Amino acid sequence: MFLPKLNSLYGRIFAIFWLTLVIVVVGVLAVPNMDPRKSRNIPPEMHQHMTDSRDMLMGRFVNENDLNHILSRLKRIDARRTPGDKHRPDFYITTLEGKIISQDIRPKAKYRALKNFTSSIDFDAKPTQRAYGHYQIAGPVPIVLAKQRLLLYFGFDWQGPPPFLMRLLDHPIQLLLFIILLSTPCLLWLAWALSKPAQRFAQAANRVAQGNFIVDPSLEKGTSEFRSAGQSFNQMVEAVNSMISGQQRLLSDISHELRSPLTRLRMATSLAVRKQGQSAELERIDTETQRLEQMIGELLELSRMQTDSHMSREIQPLSSLWEEILSDAQFEAEQLNKSLQFNDIPNVSISGSPNLLMSALENIVRNAIKYGNNVIKVTFKTQDGQLTVTVEDNGAGVPDSELSQIFRPFYRVSTARDRDSGGTGLGLAITESAIRQHSGTISASRSKLGGLLVTFTLPVM
Repeated sequence: MFLPKLNSLYGRIFAIFWLTLVIVVVGVLAVPNMDPRKSRNIPPEMHQHMTDSRDMLMGRFVNENDLNHILSRLKRIDARRTPGDKHRPDFYITTLEGKIISQDIRPKAKYRALKNFTSSIDFDAKPTQRAYGHYQIAGPVPIVLAKQRLLLYFGFDWQGPPPFLMRLLDHPIQLLLFIILLSTPCLLWLAWALSKPAQRFAQAANRVAQGNFIVDPSLEKGTSEFRSAGQSFNQMVEAVNSMISGQQRLLSDISHELRSPLTRLRMATSLAVRKQGQSAELERIDTETQRLEQMIGELLELSRMQTDSHMSREIQPLSSLWEEILSDAQFEAEQLNKSLQFNDIPNVSISGSPNLLMSALENIVRNAIKYGNNVIKVTFKTQDGQLTVTVEDNGAGVPDSELSQIFRPFYRVSTARDRDSGGTGLGLAITESAIRQHSGTISASRSKLGGLLVTFTLPVM
């Protein structure tokens, strides 16, 4: 028969299942048979003690021929027995047919117990014992008194099991519930053994989802299945770390290699202007060079954000991140004869990269200032651990058919927000990447003010 190893998950489940099953079966089937109020066989030590007592009585009355006199003396022996003397039993004599001939048995409860016991046993079978409350009767043992063959019974004071157990034995449903209760710790331990490694995996997965690629040695503990999965998970994290580090080095090299020729091109353009004077062609070259340099910078920033899962995360209040940005943006809007309105920033904190979070809101607000006619409105709202931020303006807006496209890199709206405005089409893409790296969502729709409405959500603490 195949038995799984106990250090494996299936082995532990197998062991706990069978242990629980054994507890339930033993409890339901065996415990009722241990009820002392049912006739049970007498242990060998007790049977030997009863036999020795029988021999002692026969030796004491070997010369007595008057049975009534013997019964009277047995009554006096029983009378001298005190309640605290647990080792001296009461002696009862019956005929071979079970008729009680012992004299004046008191109290009546003992007589009724003896009467019930003698009427419920097989005299030809082995001696048995049975409890009646706190009194136990055992027998019969054959005895010869006054040359007559009789039967000897023994009565003992007996404490018995606690009343709680007796009530369980009287009510099978309660007994079953009690046995199930006893097996519950095994089941709880099994549930804990299964859930604890799973919880560690869930926490590790959440950390990865939040951008924290950290190797967790605790994942490699527990059953063999979880240890194997934990090792694979940590190897995956290390591989991703190596890949991201390589991409970051590549981005750094690309940044250096692209910016160097652009810088030389701008220097060459400046020298040409000094030698030949200003011209429309040289101005166009300088303008496109600046635009290309800006585009490369934003592109590198977007690529870095999309691959930078190791961004430093801090817990900071929202007000310390965005209050100064909004104040500066409000001042700039006033210089353009525009109005920027915003409500109080909620008194909550957020875990994330301060630079990315500040850049996300700043890009959206400056975009609204740039394209709004004269009104820009920023609204903050928190509910159920989620922060919702809306930024809207009363500009020309974006056609409904293009709202879902504006967060794509290099995407430009064909109407008001075109290439002539000087944008590179990367600002909203950078914002979308920053929000997504903080487990948030972002969307665009038409504002009631007539322009664009950008809404993003972030989990807060």
